Amino acid sequence: MTTAESYLESSKKQFLYYKALGEKAMAQLEPEQLFVAVNEDCNSIAAIVKHISGNMLSRWTDFLTTDFLTTDGEKEWRNRDAEFENDLQSKDEVILAWNKGWDCFLNTLNSLKSEQLSDIIYIRNEGHTVIEAINRQLAHYPYHVGQIVFYAKQLKKSDWDSLSIPKNKSGNYNAEKFAKEKEIKNFTDDELKRLQ
Repeated sequence: MTTAESYLESSKKQFLYYKALGEKAMAQLEPEQLFVAVNEDCNSIAAIVKHISGNMLSRWTDFLTTDFLTTDGEKEWRNRDAEFENDLQSKDEVILAWNKGWDCFLNTLNSLKSEQLSDIIYIRNEGHTVIEAINRQLAHYPYHVGQIVFYAKQLKKSDWDSLSIPKNKSGNYNAEKFAKEKEIKNFTDDELKRLQ
């Protein structure tokens, strides 16, 4: 596997890991909790989902066209400000928006070839290599998934089902890891199984 192929494979696994974290966090909440905003400067989980989805649809629709200069990642039809309005009405609508964005993004990511990683795309008229565009979103989407997880932990009315190493369990976790033979693999291989 080339370095470029390895990069694409690793990126896909990390995005899938953060997608699973967001889904597991939201699954632990009552439907009405997805719409809670503690003050006007905070976004509800539903609004965060709308924003992630809007970003994904804008950035990854027509990502690599034959004329990179005519399709910007900030689409004319995107209304970013409206993404933060709490107008979704049900948990089903939240999950539909979540899946619509992730499907668009992952379909595009899965279609990329390693030789395209140095191609140039534009976001708000600023040129990015495909690698830079992926890295930009690999920082952006987990940032918002972290908000979802943090908010969900605060809103949960009963015991939180930990999405990472539970409190006071690091020793056990490390002992299990170090009891195995050394191997080269992506950390998400085990984490995705644990989240399922």
